[in-house]
Amino acid sequence: MTTTTMARTDEQLQRDVLAEMHWDARVHPNEIGVSAKDGVVTLTGWVDSYVKKWAAEEAAHRVRGVKAVANDLEVRLPTAAERTDADLAAAATRALEWDALVPSQNIHVTVTKGWVTLSGEVEWEFQRRSAKRAVRRLSGVRGVTNQISLRPRVKVDVAAARDRIEEALIRAVDTPGERLSVTIEGDKVVLTGVVRSWREREEAARVAWSTPGVMSVENRIVVMPDA
Repeated sequence: MTTTTMARTDEQLQRDVLAEMHWDARVHPNEIGVSAKDGVVTLTGWVDSYVKKWAAEEAAHRVRGVKAVANDLEVRLPTAAERTDADLAAAATRALEWDALVPSQNIHVTVTKGWVTLSGEVEWEFQRRSAKRAVRRLSGVRGVTNQISLRPRVKVDVAAARDRIEEALIRAVDTPGERLSVTIEGDKVVLTGVVRSWREREEAARVAWSTPGVMSVENRIVVMPDA
């Protein structure tokens, strides 16, 4: 099987995103409007759960040629799925406690009209993301704001960190390494360059976040499918 590297038109991207949503059992594409302009896909309409909104965005990002996604989907919960804020806060707290990747004792939960806000401190970015992932699947959630901050236990070893990140990028990203650049400014990693897909861009950020002591990652990598 061969694949083409020709640039896709916005009309082709629109069709491909809709087809990918049809392929994803979590999404009901008849609820969702899809438009594309210059490689940027916009999702409109409404869905009956927050997890469907997230799944639709994830499906769009999987399509080759998509540079970015604007998710304007509205969450309209059916009456049967609505929960009181107190009930949802208790459920979110339990979900965090049951997730082995999340230091739940360091995280605080606030719920207002179905919108969950997470705050507190953790050591690693994967813990921060795992906390959001744990609560966004809950029935009754309308949205999630992740205000958890990072507090690493160690400082970045600048000399070693750049080499580790560059070596990890070679292992994890298909785009040739010379197209990517890594700069470390204190506890911040800045990524620049060009990759062929959104997946590669996200993988590059994951690699940077995996470096001990990093508190922020500025991802300036541009997605160019034909690069």
